[in-house]
Amino acid sequence: MSKKRGTARRDRGALENEVLAALASGPMTPREVRRHLGEELAYTTVMTTLARLHEKGAATRESAGRTFTYQLADGASVQARTMRRALDAGLDREQVLARFLDELGPDDVPVLRRLLRQAKGR
Repeated sequence: MSKKRGTARRDRGALENEVLAALASGPMTPREVRRHLGEELAYTTVMTTLARLHEKGAATRESAGRTFTYQLADGASVQARTMRRALDAGLDREQVLARFLDELGPDDVPVLRRLLRQAKGR
């Protein structure tokens, strides 16, 4: 950590983890997150971190007047977005999907078939 104006500077990953830990206690506005983490953080730093977490799908937000209230995204949504990013990063999408299917257990196949039928109906 480097020092700037007498305060310890957190790296982005550490700050994101601290913000996620704060949100674990329930929905919060950026001001509440800042208060929870310590007033030495700039409000804009907290806002930027929350916006990044929202973009990554780790947090959701709802309008609350002139600000937003942020909360943790559910675990299934976070994992689904991670899987989607991994799929999008693959060189051969069909091959990546085929390898994924190879990794599924026998109990997963009927669930996947049911979900595919449901998705087709949408």
